[in-house]
Amino acid sequence: MAFSVQAQAPVVVSSKIDTEGSVLGQLILQRLEQGGIEVEDRLQLGATSIVREALIAGEIDLYPEYTGNGAFFFDMADSPVWNDAEQAYQTVKEKDLAQHSLVWLTPAQANNTWAISVRGELAREHDLASLEDLAAYLEEGGEFKLAASAEFVESPQALPAFQEAYDFELSDDQLLVLSGGNTAATMRAAAQQTNGVNAAMTYATDGGLQALDLVVMEDTLSVQPVYQPTPVVRKEVLETYPEIETLLEPVFRALDLETLQRLNGDVAVNGRAPAAVAADFLDTLGD
Repeated sequence: MAFSVQAQAPVVVSSKIDTEGSVLGQLILQRLEQGGIEVEDRLQLGATSIVREALIAGEIDLYPEYTGNGAFFFDMADSPVWNDAEQAYQTVKEKDLAQHSLVWLTPAQANNTWAISVRGELAREHDLASLEDLAAYLEEGGEFKLAASAEFVESPQALPAFQEAYDFELSDDQLLVLSGGNTAATMRAAAQQTNGVNAAMTYATDGGLQALDLVVMEDTLSVQPVYQPTPVVRKEVLETYPEIETLLEPVFRALDLETLQRLNGDVAVNGRAPAAVAADFLDTLGD
């Protein structure tokens, strides 16, 4: 009589509860399955603190996190390292390995940070691609009205930081402050030109950006911390399944800003299932 012995436990893959978490989680889950690794689906487990604590406790094995969150994980919010992609990645990688035996793998080439995005027609008409371009447009008296949350307008790290770095200042008449003010609401206001709004507080990889024809103004002076999505895995699990690193590297290298916006938009705007969106994207990568 033959017995089939499962030598190794399945890899428990998790993610945060938002749209991007579901997409990235599915990419990881399906890619590992394709590589012959048995997985357990614990996707969309909760907010950052819940998923992070579950990983440290060994309740899950792998999930996508953002490099810039290292500022909060290690009480380093005032450090300039988070404004540089490579420094942010190396800092969180070294500290998490030393303190929690967690390994940060290859990051995506996208930055899901706070941004100012303008209507596509405005960007095209005035050649606006960066916040420096936007500052010059404002200096010339260009029409502008930004939909944003109170947090974005008031937080020293958000709009005030942009205004100081790029030397512009928005008047009250140039702001539409939305209570609650999540990015879905601010993007909708810009798309519908509510009260003359033609720009929105967004996150750089928001799914609605392409669908609503909103263009992210590049933060050329690196005012905002860098939030590159990156798979984080328990060292013990990676030692058991070293192929995890090579399986996920090409996937995350292929996730640039526009690609991640498109994948998120397929879920958030077009209503497609994250699993289907991830499967289609993995098909484009080949082996």
